[in-house]
Amino acid sequence: MLKTPILLILCVSVFLVPAAEARVYLDIDSPAFVQIPIVLPKWKSLEKTPPALGAKIYEIVSNDLSLSGFFKVIDDQNLPPPLHEREGIPRTLFLQEWGPSGGELLLAGEVQLDPGGAYLKLRFHLFDLVEQKHLAGKQYEGALQALRGMVHRMSDEVVYQITGERGVHTTRLAYAVAQDEGKELFIADFDGANAKQITRNRSINLSPAWSPDNKKIAFTSYLRRNPDLYLVDRDGENFRLFSSHAGLNAAPSWSPDGKSIALMMGMEGKSDIYLLDADGNGPRRLTRGHGNEASPTWSPDGKRIAFVSDRSGTPQIYIMSASGSDVRRLTYDGNYNTNPSWSPKGKRIAFCGRAGGRFEIFTIDLDGSGLQRLTSGSGDNESPCWSPDGRYIAFSSNRAGVSKIFTMNANGFNQRPLTRSKGSESSPSWSRRFE
Repeated sequence: MLKTPILLILCVSVFLVPAAEARVYLDIDSPAFVQIPIVLPKWKSLEKTPPALGAKIYEIVSNDLSLSGFFKVIDDQNLPPPLHEREGIPRTLFLQEWGPSGGELLLAGEVQLDPGGAYLKLRFHLFDLVEQKHLAGKQYEGALQALRGMVHRMSDEVVYQITGERGVHTTRLAYAVAQDEGKELFIADFDGANAKQITRNRSINLSPAWSPDNKKIAFTSYLRRNPDLYLVDRDGENFRLFSSHAGLNAAPSWSPDGKSIALMMGMEGKSDIYLLDADGNGPRRLTRGHGNEASPTWSPDGKRIAFVSDRSGTPQIYIMSASGSDVRRLTYDGNYNTNPSWSPKGKRIAFCGRAGGRFEIFTIDLDGSGLQRLTSGSGDNESPCWSPDGRYIAFSSNRAGVSKIFTMNANGFNQRPLTRSKGSESSPSWSRRFE
C-alpha cells in the first residue's frame, strides 16, 4: 500500500510526562542562566536503514540544540569509553551508567527507513540523568523529504520539556541577499538551512515582512524604478504589485490580525507612516509631525505602533496608538536610533542605535527604562527582529567583513552567524511557527 507523503506526527502518549508534572529546568526570562549539559549518544539506524541517515539526524538535532542557547551539547566524540560507542535508546534501568558522561540530560533515538526508501519512522527519548528518570518520548512518521521538519519538531519538544515553552525550530527567516547590482529575497529554515530564492527580478528588493498566516511576504522593490510595495507567496509564486504611490512605499509591517499593513510612504514631500488595507486600498496617514517618519512595527495586541522620527532633530524611537494619536518619544540616549522591532511578548522593543561610531543592537522597556546593549566590539549590527516566542533576535552584522544574518538569545548571549550565501545579507524577518 502506498503511504502518503504528507508528514504525520504520532505522539506516543505512554512515554509523555503530563504537562502539569513537567519540571521547568530553565527560566527563559532570566537575564543570565547556565547552559544545561545534554548528552547525545549516536543515533541508531534500525534494520537496513543507512547509517548516514542516523548521522544526518544527529547533525541536525545537535545544531538545533546548540542554536537554542539553552544547552551545552556533549556529543559522542567527547564521551568516555565505553559510552563513546553506545547508540540508540537506553533503558531507564541503566541510566546510572551514563554518570561519567558529564551530562544532566540525555537525548537518544533511532530511525527506521522502509524498504522502499521513501518513508521513515523517527523515535526519541529524553532522560534526566540527575534524577534518573524518563522525561518524554515521541515517534514521528513521514516522507523522507520531511526529515528535517521532523527533527526540528523533536527539538521543539525537547526545549518545551526543559523550559515550559515550545522552541522555534519550525520557523523560517526571510532576508535580502546582494546579487550582481541588485538584491533578491531568500527564505531559510531557522538554522539557515534550506535557503531558497523567492524573487528573481534582478532589481533591488528590500525589507521583507511575513504575513501573520505565513502565506505571503510584503517587501519593497525598485522593479519599476520607484520604491513600490509588492507581495509574493512564500514559495515565490503570485508576485504582485501592492502599493505604487509616487515616492516611498517602504518598510512594511503587518498588523497582528493581518487586516492591514503599516508602512513608510512619501506622498507630501516627506515620509510619514500610513496604513493600507490588506487589499492595498484606503491609505490612511497616521503621523503628521514636521520630521520624517519611518520603520513602523506593531505591538502584539495591535493597539500601538512604534516608529522612527527625526522630529527632535535626530532619529529616535516613538510610540503611538494604531490610530496615530498619543505619540510619545521612547529613546533619549544616543543621537541615532532606528529599526525598532516590538517583542512578541509586548514588554520590550529592540532597535539599532549608534554607539562609539558603530551601530549596535539594544532593547528597551516600553516606559523608556531598562536600556540594554546586546552587541559590542566589532562591526555594525543592524535590523533586529524577534523570533515569534520572544527568546531570540535575528540581525545583520558585518563583523566578519561582508554583512551576514546572525541570531542571539534575547539577552545578547550565544551570537552566531546563521546564513551561508556568498553575497551581503540584510533585513531579516522572522516567521511565525509552521505547524
